Amino acid sequence: MTVHIVIDLIHVLEYLWDAAWCLHQAGDPAAEAFVARHARTILGGGAEQAATALEAAARTARLKKNRRKGVDDAVGYLRNKAQYLRYGTALERGWPIATGIIEGACRHLVKDRLDITGARWGLAGAEAVLKLRALRANGDFDTYWTWHEQQEFARNHQARYRDHLTLAA
Repeated sequence: MTVHIVIDLIHVLEYLWDAAWCLHQAGDPAAEAFVARHARTILGGGAEQAATALEAAARTARLKKNRRKGVDDAVGYLRNKAQYLRYGTALERGWPIATGIIEGACRHLVKDRLDITGARWGLAGAEAVLKLRALRANGDFDTYWTWHEQQEFARNHQARYRDHLTLAA
């Protein structure tokens, strides 16, 4: 199985905002345009291009080392995580690029059921309940239940009928 890792876009935006505040005054509307421009570049597959542009902006602004930490952190992040910032591929394949949908699913499947007052769960019980909740949420429960009943029937009755048929022959 191939595992595809895509970093949450929200984390990337946090780095871009930190860089923006190195280059813009607090409350400056140009900071929002700055973040949006670089975010679009990154979404289009240009993480390295955005990193280079951030470095150039810091040089142009003649930021001293102590004033450019947000820019340097963003540049390092974009370059170090570039292989996980392939948003174009993710969007093309319908994968989420931000964790909101994942966090919502976790809350719905896990927290809403397992995190109730007074509940105590062992690993096996919690896993069984979560599997059933996932099957229901995905619309696969009926298919699973048909399979489950077939397995139970075979486990409970197949040996008895096999022995009976063997004796009758």
